[in-house]
Amino acid sequence: MSEALIVLTNLPDPESAERLASELVARRLAACVNILAPCRSVYRWKGEVESAQEVPLLIKCPRSRYTELECAIRKAHPYELPEIVAVPVERGLPEYLGWIAEQCTDGAPDAPCS
Repeated sequence: MSEALIVLTNLPDPESAERLASELVARRLAACVNILAPCRSVYRWKGEVESAQEVPLLIKCPRSRYTELECAIRKAHPYELPEIVAVPVERGLPEYLGWIAEQCTDGAPDAPCS
């Protein structure tokens, strides 16, 4: 298994998705963020079934930067409880996986969210 993760989150609109994606890449917390087409999410929130249009993000980062990435998402995210789910990359093109790690090496060390 590689040390890369794909982290998923959803934002309420394209503008907030673009801002978060740009911040994560600029801070070297992510090597790449894919901003996907809007989708419809259906979920239970505070006892009610809700539905909302959201913009999914696929964030590629090394496992070593996950804690700081999660913290940055939580601080910038407009939702009270944002979806932040990390999926380990089982396999991939070695050169691409190395590129992910390389793009995220010049940032601050991983630290707990405060």
